[in-house]
Amino acid sequence: MTHTSTDVTRDPLAFIADEIADLKAKHLYRPLRVMSAAQGPVTTVDGREVISLSSNDYLGLTHHPRLREAALAAVRDFGVGSGAVRTIAGTMTVHEALESDLAKFKHSEAVLTFQSGFTANTGVIPTITGEADLIVSDALNHASIIDGMRLSKAPRKVFPHKDVDALGAILREAAVHGRDDGSGPYRSILVVTDGVFSMDGDIAPLPGIVEAAESYGAAVFVDDAHASGVLGKAGRGSVSHFGLEGRVQVQVGTLSKAVGVLGGYVAGSQALRDLLIQRARPFLFSTSHPPAVAAACREAIKVMQDEPWLIERLWASTARFKAELARLGFDTGRSETPITPIIVGDPDAAIRFSNRLFEEGVFATSVVYPTVPMDQSRLRTIVTAALTDEHLDRALETFDRVGRELGIIAG
Repeated sequence: MTHTSTDVTRDPLAFIADEIADLKAKHLYRPLRVMSAAQGPVTTVDGREVISLSSNDYLGLTHHPRLREAALAAVRDFGVGSGAVRTIAGTMTVHEALESDLAKFKHSEAVLTFQSGFTANTGVIPTITGEADLIVSDALNHASIIDGMRLSKAPRKVFPHKDVDALGAILREAAVHGRDDGSGPYRSILVVTDGVFSMDGDIAPLPGIVEAAESYGAAVFVDDAHASGVLGKAGRGSVSHFGLEGRVQVQVGTLSKAVGVLGGYVAGSQALRDLLIQRARPFLFSTSHPPAVAAACREAIKVMQDEPWLIERLWASTARFKAELARLGFDTGRSETPITPIIVGDPDAAIRFSNRLFEEGVFATSVVYPTVPMDQSRLRTIVTAALTDEHLDRALETFDRVGRELGIIAG
């Protein structure tokens, strides 16, 4: 075989450097911040002590003494790793116990855990939908939902964010006319929505979504990543918040935000769990949680029920923080939860604002395109139960001073 001569010194991945340069030119490049202390209301990031408003640790459980002890005990009893995927030799009693605890907590028939909330969505959606089904999705659903839908062979339709009337029209059309190609009715229709939307902090209109779905025989799938531990009785999520237990067929939750540890889970019927064990690819091809993770998650579920004041503190601090930001003149969008965006608009301004706050001892991460639209660049702040009034006072004073300095709010 004859080979054409080429320049062997040429880097075939040279375009990557060009991509990075383009991101920097457009003010969309963000280097990683490195934490060298425990996650908490005050931590050390890039060598600087800061008040953290960037953590998803809503209830402050990442450093709770009961979770620490549960994790240490599991390491002593089971070691540091599980050694295999669940379907080979990686299912331990601690994994089964966690799923039993979660099922009771969620008032569901069964639960299956995944390595993350992201893998839960990418595992469940393509497992329960196919070419004969239809997925109907909120326009602002999380990237993991979008990727889960892309992995499915099911056609999909998108309704405008939180627009229940538009959702109803899509469901009515699908129920009356069936598949777009005229080949007959859909086997099933799955309506998918976040419970709390992670960039804006607003809550899905679940009562209207469930009513619309029930009217046309559709199933409802709710991703409660940012509602788990935040909404509902003892933090059971948005379905509990609206009193819709038994009317939502699939609930996805996370164990890495308010629960304070790592992982995701799916709550639903026993049949759903059984099918996922057989077919969900992230479950089948990823090693199970280390025992310490599963044990700490079990303890977190107990703490959430034993210490209700944590959620009460979370919501009281959230209300105060939002009110003060509004009084100072910041645009916090449509937030209804501890996720409080500070919308700046221009990505360069958002990054500069975040960097100046960091220099002044407040860690509030900037979020820019493609996570949000180019003209909706923002700082995404989260209030946690671990933040004291003093922490919030110092943070608000810094937001006010730096915001005026940079012209984000009126001087």
